[in-house]
Amino acid sequence: MPLVNNKVGDDSTVGNGNALSDGKALVDSLIKVVACYRHLASCIGGCTDSLQLRDELRQTREKAQKLAETICHHLTSRLRDKSLPEEQRKEMELLWVAFSSSLELLHIDMCKVHNISDIFLVANKPSLVQTGVQGGASEVAARALSLTDLNQAQTPSLPASLENDEQCTLGQEISRIDHMIDDMEMKVNVLRWMVEPHGPQYADPLSSVDSTSLALFSVDEEQPGSAPQSPRQHPCILALSLLLAVGLMQVTLFICIFLFS
Repeated sequence: MPLVNNKVGDDSTVGNGNALSDGKALVDSLIKVVACYRHLASCIGGCTDSLQLRDELRQTREKAQKLAETICHHLTSRLRDKSLPEEQRKEMELLWVAFSSSLELLHIDMCKVHNISDIFLVANKPSLVQTGVQGGASEVAARALSLTDLNQAQTPSLPASLENDEQCTLGQEISRIDHMIDDMEMKVNVLRWMVEPHGPQYADPLSSVDSTSLALFSVDEEQPGSAPQSPRQHPCILALSLLLAVGLMQVTLFICIFLFS
């Protein structure tokens, strides 16, 4: 009987480990897709805006929402499990914070695209802002969709009504994401300010190149052979100078009164 219990415990540990690794992979994928969507959203209303860009935004947005639904179900079921070990619960809470933050960024960018699209129409080319940016963003969208060539996922010819249809669909999807965020907060009570990041990926936010540059910058600021000055020395020197000036004025007045009296 003890052997059976140990076997069950091992299987449970392996299952939780697999669930944690799967959650990390899903959250990492969502972060990359949301970053690509933000890059595409920055081109809305500019000189590179087009029906192709609107279609790329649609495809990237749809993939982000599919990932979000999968992650929400995956993490919600794990965090509501009372038998989840404490260490794995902390890891799941970290993933939950990263996931909810990414979902909020996606919601913000979708609202931005919806509002700007109402102002700048693709059909009215002269109204687009001449930002000076050249080329499209197909490579970014292809990276988000995990395609070597975005043309594989695009229709041969985009309909002229795509812009108006996208506005209606985007408004509905914004409401859906908003409802998902509210539903997540009701199902799982994870206080973000109580979740502490840990591990090597959070320990050193500066890369080796950044650290070297910062060290060189600090060395260049210091003069060779000179002792570092404390910030408190400057007010002291200023106060001493004022006292000396007041003393000299008093001595001068005393001498003038003595001579001319």
